[in-house]
Amino acid sequence: MLNAQKLTLAVLISAAIISSAQASEQSEAKGFVEDANGSILFRTGYISRDKKNGVDDTSSFAQTAIVNIESGFTPGIVGFGVGVVGDGSFKIGENKNAGNNMIPQHNDGSAYDHWARGGGSVKARFSNTTVRYGTQVLDIPVLASNTARLVPEYFTGTLLTSHEIKDLEVIAGKFTKDQYSDQVNTDGRHLDRAIVWGAKYKFDDNLNASYYGLDSKDKLERHYVNVNYKQPLANDSSLTYDFSGYHTKFDEGASTYSQTTDDLSNRKNNIWAISTAYNTGPHNLMVAYQQNSGNVGYDYGENADGGQSIYLPNSYLSDFIGNDEKSAQIQYSLDFGKLGVLPGLNWTTAFVYGWDIKVKGLTDDAEEHEFFNQVKYTVQSGFAKDASLRIRNSYYRASDAYQTNAYIGDTNEWRIFLDIPVKLF
Repeated sequence: MLNAQKLTLAVLISAAIISSAQASEQSEAKGFVEDANGSILFRTGYISRDKKNGVDDTSSFAQTAIVNIESGFTPGIVGFGVGVVGDGSFKIGENKNAGNNMIPQHNDGSAYDHWARGGGSVKARFSNTTVRYGTQVLDIPVLASNTARLVPEYFTGTLLTSHEIKDLEVIAGKFTKDQYSDQVNTDGRHLDRAIVWGAKYKFDDNLNASYYGLDSKDKLERHYVNVNYKQPLANDSSLTYDFSGYHTKFDEGASTYSQTTDDLSNRKNNIWAISTAYNTGPHNLMVAYQQNSGNVGYDYGENADGGQSIYLPNSYLSDFIGNDEKSAQIQYSLDFGKLGVLPGLNWTTAFVYGWDIKVKGLTDDAEEHEFFNQVKYTVQSGFAKDASLRIRNSYYRASDAYQTNAYIGDTNEWRIFLDIPVKLF
């Protein structure tokens, strides 16, 4: 990590530890067993990609049970606890065209019949600062576990999270293993060492800002910033403005697919997006603009940097992250419950168009577009409360120069997920 990054991280952590402005979380610890909680998420997942232009289709259909158990913290100045996260799964049907990062595959390409993964962690808490070591599901903009498949992506390492200053969260961590969603190997992405740091601050109920950084050894260095402001309007309506952006410098050993330079030591990317959302009653309308620059696209996930590390608005089946790409989106969401029709039912539709994509040796003006729809129903009461069914469809098309060798390729995709959560204690 660069010296400047070390200094920034040290200042943030020191400020958080020595400047307490709120009651201590650890002083309220009830006990190892008393504060424990556990749950199982039963998930049935199906993804089908109907490929065009002579490319083989892929489809995956499987069932899993995802377990999450957390102890409380022991009382005292420093509290200690443990955690367990894992999943046990089996395929449904033959899955001859298995893929989509859903089901592990043998060396011959055939799908696993059944498999299990997971691990434990230990944690300690002093005041409002917690340190955890072990297997974790991460939700950090520069190192985020993919949770959009059957089972989550797991990282192994240490993460410090501090809330010593009111409305400020500071994080720092080091991770040495990355197990993707369709991998049995606990370090299937061959992560050497990833160091993360950052902070987010809530200025008031309407304004939030954050910054996060990542230094992954021999792979990349990445920085992320975000500012989000909600403007209240009359009749409980609101306008929400959001800015987010990444800067990435790739090392010579990094894997990228959309570069327009042969100098592997000088691959850089900047990508940013702005969006405005108007919400009134059951309706939410959002428009967004996203722009990419540099000599490589915003490549993420393939360098053990998290399969969901793209906190940008124009991200569905395609992420609209091609080299030098510009993209615009319009999205509409409807909450049927607020209409008094069927509480728990939501529908989202969106159209995204990307242009000016550079494809090395072919063109500087490739384009892509996607029409997205998703319907989700969550049970509101009764024995099945919180169970949900989510159905989404993407219709994706790209110009000839931006087909499979460059990116996804023309695809019709369906995703169907049935989630049934069960609280154990």
